[in-house]
Amino acid sequence: MRHLSGRRQLGALVGTVVLVGAGGWIAGTQVHSPADAAAARNAPKAGPVVVQVQRQSLIATVVANGSIEFASPEPLSLAGPVGTGSSGGAAGEGAEQRVTKAPVAGAKIKEGDVLMAVNGRPVLALSGRVPMYRALGPGASGDDVKQLQRALRRLGFEPGAISGNYGRGTAAAVTRWYTSKGYQAQQPSPDEQQQLGQLQQSVSSAQETLLTMTGSKSTGGAAPKTDTDTDSDTDSRTEADASTSATESGNARAIRKLQLESAQKSLDMANAALSTYQTTYGTKVPAGEAVFFPKLPVRLDKVTVKTGDSPAGQIGTVTGSELVVQTVVPGSDGELLKKGMAVELTTAGGEKAQGTVSALGADAAPSTAGGDGEQSTGEASRGNESESGDATTTEAPAGAPSAPVPLRISVPDPGPLAGQAGASVRVTIKIGASDGKVLTVPLAAIRTSADGKARVQVQRDSGVSDVQVTVGLSAAGLVEVRPAGGALKQGDNVVVGK
Repeated sequence: MRHLSGRRQLGALVGTVVLVGAGGWIAGTQVHSPADAAAARNAPKAGPVVVQVQRQSLIATVVANGSIEFASPEPLSLAGPVGTGSSGGAAGEGAEQRVTKAPVAGAKIKEGDVLMAVNGRPVLALSGRVPMYRALGPGASGDDVKQLQRALRRLGFEPGAISGNYGRGTAAAVTRWYTSKGYQAQQPSPDEQQQLGQLQQSVSSAQETLLTMTGSKSTGGAAPKTDTDTDSDTDSRTEADASTSATESGNARAIRKLQLESAQKSLDMANAALSTYQTTYGTKVPAGEAVFFPKLPVRLDKVTVKTGDSPAGQIGTVTGSELVVQTVVPGSDGELLKKGMAVELTTAGGEKAQGTVSALGADAAPSTAGGDGEQSTGEASRGNESESGDATTTEAPAGAPSAPVPLRISVPDPGPLAGQAGASVRVTIKIGASDGKVLTVPLAAIRTSADGKARVQVQRDSGVSDVQVTVGLSAAGLVEVRPAGGALKQGDNVVVGK
């Protein structure tokens, strides 16, 4: 029992010593001298910020956001009234113009198709570069008539000679064309029919007057003799009467001649007026019933009228059926681009299509509102490879022109872009590439010394040293460098800040 008690005492003593030692160690770690406390509060000594030199391929690009659109947007409007414009017509001619069948957005319009209807009359599409600006009918002549005749022939309605003169053959072809579309070609209005009747009546009246004048007989003679007249008196009166009768006969003939000439002139004038009017009387194509398009088919992209509206002013927008991408890039990027450059287009879903720069600047400016692409969101530039070694960045020099540059991109094979008109797409244009893998450093590493040479600062064990370089291609914040004398290699640390 005494032996066990001694062992317990020894164990307790050892445990006490251990606890005391541990407590002392812990307390020692929490105690700092004033110098140590001040050092802990001070920031570590500043050193340069460095980045490793990399060897890689560089590809310089211009990146922007664009809008998928249909090509060649143009405003659509009518050149004049639909119908003759005369009042009181049975088909509503002269009534207030109202859309009775509105155009349909998205419709594909071919030559000869009905675009819309106004007051129950059709508006028809034809191919031609001369815009419709007047009614085409008998008596009209010019390039627009020749254009109409060619269109009728293409549609299978032979107008006769392509002469540019609107004659009976053209009128007959127009009548057949309208009939094939379920409409009646525009015939003379009641007012025109009434005017024709009045001119015809004028001719008849002038003819009647002339016939009356030429059919009348001239009467005249001497005064009868009496028994009381003496021979001498008789002789005197006979001579006097003969003289008077001759004078009166001459005056009558002169008056009759003037009357006949006047009647003939009136008839000639009436015939001329009737003939002139008849040359313009007949089947017409009113100014508002045809629209000539330089190229067909077209697509009705936007429609700004509905049934019941007046068709005055712009009624919509037409486009080509092919897709393009419209965008705008900063002026500094625009200077790097030219027609024919290849373009990569990426949809929001990551699908890709290929395009080509087809127009820049004013040539690419959309002709209608809503066609502008979005402002460029990316930037890239190409460094000047010169003895001076100055690096160029994506920022234009102070005072340099920086107006945004519109850009149009043709898309021969839309692929995933089909059916996405109005959607946004990412535009990437490659403007340059390095010759294989090259040494690259961040643009921030390039410095220009007092002698005008481009340099980088390299940190090594011995300290920081300047290395002269020649600057090459710049892309994505990196720039190609070629060191003088091979004093720079992959993996070296270059200073980009302090």
